[in-house]
Amino acid sequence: MEIKDLESFYINESSQTLDVTFRILSDNDDEIRADQIDLSETKTFGYNFSKDDTDDLWDEDDDEDYFDTYGEEFDMDEEEMISFLNEYYLIYPNRLPNTQLY
Repeated sequence: MEIKDLESFYINESSQTLDVTFRILSDNDDEIRADQIDLSETKTFGYNFSKDDTDDLWDEDDDEDYFDTYGEEFDMDEEEMISFLNEYYLIYPNRLPNTQLY
């Protein structure tokens, strides 16, 4: 099992989930998989996709400096997301969602 295409990913701060849609190598182009993963799971694997840890660093007067200093550190990189998903579903293959028609 390996992620072929990462269609979309989004951190839902209110529900504390990572919402993803993707395809694995065995999926056809007209199939897609969608999942919601608890953010606590991402931290268990050593990934931090949440910006909650920077709330105390926010200074409304220094918006530009904030993004220059901290923005890149919390940018959600597609390759990093794929790496996490590959590890997650390797450890928990029973959590791999079924395909849906796209």
